[in-house]
Amino acid sequence: MAVQSVPFGRMDGREIPLFTLKNESLTVELLPFGAAVRSLWVPDKNGSPVDVVLGYESLEEYRELDGCLGGTLGRCANRVGGARFSIGGREYRLTPNEGKNTLHGGAVGFHKRLWDWEAGEDRVTFTLLSPDGEEGFPGNLRVQVTYTLAENALVMDYRAKSDRDTVVNLSGHSYFNLAGQAGGPVEDHRLTLHAESYTPAGPDNIPLGVLAPVAGTPLDFRTGASLGERLGDLFLAPTQGFDHNLALEGRHTREPKPAAEVRCPRTGIALEVRTTLPGVQLYTAGFLTSRRGKAGAVYAAGHALCLEAQHFPDAVNHPAFPSPVLRAGEEYRERTEYRFTIR
Repeated sequence: MAVQSVPFGRMDGREIPLFTLKNESLTVELLPFGAAVRSLWVPDKNGSPVDVVLGYESLEEYRELDGCLGGTLGRCANRVGGARFSIGGREYRLTPNEGKNTLHGGAVGFHKRLWDWEAGEDRVTFTLLSPDGEEGFPGNLRVQVTYTLAENALVMDYRAKSDRDTVVNLSGHSYFNLAGQAGGPVEDHRLTLHAESYTPAGPDNIPLGVLAPVAGTPLDFRTGASLGERLGDLFLAPTQGFDHNLALEGRHTREPKPAAEVRCPRTGIALEVRTTLPGVQLYTAGFLTSRRGKAGAVYAAGHALCLEAQHFPDAVNHPAFPSPVLRAGEEYRERTEYRFTIR
């Protein structure tokens, strides 16, 4: 396996590379801007390669457009209610960028930052320093994301350390369409989720601080169902489809556990997500406005699904949730894997 790179654009006087990491099963393109996954090629049931993630043609589009396509989310993925939290009796006020709340790290989250990079023989590592007070978060935080291919899997290892107690919740925001990045609506995708409960939320999608059973709701994917069977349910109207956090069986673990499986009947490609993190945000791109993507593809609402392994939204403000607080000097270590097969 060898890592290759080509120029993808210029930023801050630097030439920004696009890295390609390839093995016998998979090919992935990685971008230092946002530590992002730009393309992920997987063989379909006929052995033909299919690019299964949405992305853009230019660096300028990644910088200017919303959606976080393929990016690494941080310092705190998902939402922090009221753009504030307290640690040790001290309140910290964040940058609100979704009404009165903070989403995906604030006005300039990690998916909008240029990371440093290092390419090894079989991996690419992106590193970032988030200074004390950035977007209101305490502590100088050093972050590292390493992408590795392991047979039929793309593995993401997350590391972080801070010199002050802070909040850390890193996640990948790849938009998957297993019919191909130009495959259109994903209603035919069949999904299984290893979750018996979810975090119900108010009208601003901030959790109420309790868990509720998925039984009797469209979020019950324990035995599998196609997305199209559920997307018209009135339960999903406020979020224009799925945009919900599921509490995974086993919660927070040291080794990756099964979180979700999704399969596309058109290509036969199946994706299994495994993670050490306690939750996963199921998002069916209901708020993705129409835009042009790679190779002339047109993306629109419902053309992909995200399975964002994470701490629960607003967990720092709910003591009953697994804590996203990273203590000074301790190391944040999490892993998420995307495993591909044909079914």
